Amino acid sequence: MSDARWTEVDAYFTGRLGADDAALEAALAASDAAGLPKIAVSAAHGKWLSLMAQAIGARRILEVGTLGGYSAIWLARAVGPGGKVVTLEIDPKHAQVAADSIAKAGLADRVDIRVGPAINSLPQLASEPAFDFSFIDADKESNADYFAWALKLSRPGALIIVDNVVREGKVVEPGSSSQVDGVRRMIDLIANEPRVSATVVQTVGVKKYDGMLVARVTT
Repeated sequence: MSDARWTEVDAYFTGRLGADDAALEAALAASDAAGLPKIAVSAAHGKWLSLMAQAIGARRILEVGTLGGYSAIWLARAVGPGGKVVTLEIDPKHAQVAADSIAKAGLADRVDIRVGPAINSLPQLASEPAFDFSFIDADKESNADYFAWALKLSRPGALIIVDNVVREGKVVEPGSSSQVDGVRRMIDLIANEPRVSATVVQTVGVKKYDGMLVARVTT
């Protein structure tokens, strides 16, 4: 089955069930205008993340990898008034684009963008309230470290979701890329971690062939 058909199916479902609006489209347009990489989650995946966060009543969300703020908008809507999304972004330019788009979406009061390497920002969150939900979508080489910190910062019952773990099937080819090896290190960590229960859902669509890891913090 072709990528074109996957895209067509995505368009059908998002068109019929709703997964985008003016604020989200403006965020993507602003990212494009600023020359940011076209690697934001799809509309369908953004809505799925929002629904997952709402399903567990998430009020505090951690995001690793802000990019242009597209997924942060989805997550900020999920936490509702008084909720908070703490999102970590290494690139000041990306962070500014995201801040502008989030403000235009009317969600600036729900989103705290922290600029700098996530691996430096994560320990600083240890003194703050625990998170109900985490979304990791940054450099794959550091996935194991990001996941370990998300686990430390999560309450029991929290969800941790990690994007781009299938790598078009290359995840079963150790050594094929640094991104693959980063994903595999994270999987090894989780496989030996008794405090989480996890699975991976493979996906196809406008993002081609990939998948997301979903982990629940059990204790």
